[in-house]
Amino acid sequence: MNSDNEINTIPRIGDMAPDFKAMTTTGMMQFSDYINGSWTILFSHPADFTPVCTTEMSGFALEKDFFEEQETKLVGLSIDSIHSHIAWVNNVKKNSGILFEFPIIADIDMKVSKLYGMLQPGESETAAVRAVFFIDPKGKIRLIMYYPLNVGRNMDEIKRVLIALKTSDEHKVSLPLDWRPGQKVIVSPPKTVAEMQEREASDYEMVDFYLAKRDL
Repeated sequence: MNSDNEINTIPRIGDMAPDFKAMTTTGMMQFSDYINGSWTILFSHPADFTPVCTTEMSGFALEKDFFEEQETKLVGLSIDSIHSHIAWVNNVKKNSGILFEFPIIADIDMKVSKLYGMLQPGESETAAVRAVFFIDPKGKIRLIMYYPLNVGRNMDEIKRVLIALKTSDEHKVSLPLDWRPGQKVIVSPPKTVAEMQEREASDYEMVDFYLAKRDL
């Protein structure tokens, strides 16, 4: 495979998350071992010591309690050295009191960035775009977000979709537009006439026979 193809390779929803070994701010990591049956969010940023990235990484750090409650691990990444990462972590801690405790991959050789399609030549060939990969406990990619270099991510949406994915798995339901915890969910459409009649006699909120909502 040539380098251009490597740069453009993007894992898809439903694919198993590519495994890798890399140095991070918390030590050497074998990604498959790190996941170890947990939900994991892998996210990239363009560069250390940059303003938008600092706000984003700080946002993840400030949500430490939320991600721990959701039993979800975080992994950051940029194409910077481990020395740059450590210096940046120290700088942010001194200036804001916020400590990036989650591991940040030092992807100086761009190996992981290429593996996950984080290098997109139309945007930059030397900096990773703002990618977010939601990976389930089985190591499968469940949702992917991509943002350009100049637009920061939405932490509220990251939290919302994490809960949505876990809710859908637990209750075997789908979730409507703008769904929030506590709101009604969508039940699967009927597959037989008998199921349709049973649904019409239920206490579901019926928009039509194929679109019905219920409380969890």
